[in-house]
Amino acid sequence: MLLGLSLLYVGAVLFLNGLWLLDRIGDREIWIINVFSGGLTLLIALYMAFNGNADAASIKGAALTLLFTFTYFWVAFNRFNGADGRGLGWFSLFVAITVVPVAFDTLRHAGSTWDVWFGLSWAAWAVLWFMFFLLLAMQRNIARLTGVVTVVIGIATGWLPGYLLLDGVL
Repeated sequence: MLLGLSLLYVGAVLFLNGLWLLDRIGDREIWIINVFSGGLTLLIALYMAFNGNADAASIKGAALTLLFTFTYFWVAFNRFNGADGRGLGWFSLFVAITVVPVAFDTLRHAGSTWDVWFGLSWAAWAVLWFMFFLLLAMQRNIARLTGVVTVVIGIATGWLPGYLLLDGVL
């Protein structure tokens, strides 16, 4: 259930951040979904890591979840401090490189359709974080493309599967 909860808000924040990149949401209000989603994923990661039953898999899950958490908090923080995002862009490269082997490993050990979907989601998130690196750190003019990709990935890897998990369909 925690995965469904987390994915639902990952989908929400990606969807809304994509709309923000497409100039459909203003700088002064996008921070709230980033803080909320960052706080939620932080709580979930802390629970996974420190619930008393933590094993290697839950520690790894917590560590990977915190990559999302930190990204959302950094987006929100940049809305307050007026930073150009280059630091976040370099962090995004770090995350993209980190999650590529997660995607391959998840796909290599996939035993179900859900596992394949999850591996493909990690691959999609790696691409998205790499696009944020190009946009922010390398100053490439890909804001519109990144916005569209963020919206699509938010729906396909977060919003829809998160809802289906919470509804008991998956």
